[in-house]
Amino acid sequence: MTVTTVVIWGHRTPPPSRTPGSRWPTSARSWPGTGPRWPWVVAGLGIVQLLPPFPGVPWGRHALGVPLIVLGAAVSVTSYLEWQRNQAALRRGDPLPRSVLPRVLAGTIAGIAALSAAVLLTSAAR
Repeated sequence: MTVTTVVIWGHRTPPPSRTPGSRWPTSARSWPGTGPRWPWVVAGLGIVQLLPPFPGVPWGRHALGVPLIVLGAAVSVTSYLEWQRNQAALRRGDPLPRSVLPRVLAGTIAGIAALSAAVLLTSAAR
């Protein structure tokens, strides 16, 4: 099968290049999310360990920090699975599949923002 174009991020591009001596095409998105997963874990650990307790809401730090740590782990696993899917698509000459990470991140961040507002309002009311 000859690949004439590849669809990446909704744009048609030339086929991926093969490096000399390489068996498979290279991917511009070789392992997405390798950098962004660590700040979530660090932010979660920082909130749990370093943030002063919320007055009247002793569970507040853990309610905000633990989901961020879980998000960091989920981004790591999801990134690896998407990397495998991208590599398989490149080997077959198919377009790269859509990523689920933007939806996961947006939903989690919105949920943590709402939880933060609830914890702050509960703490301020006491």
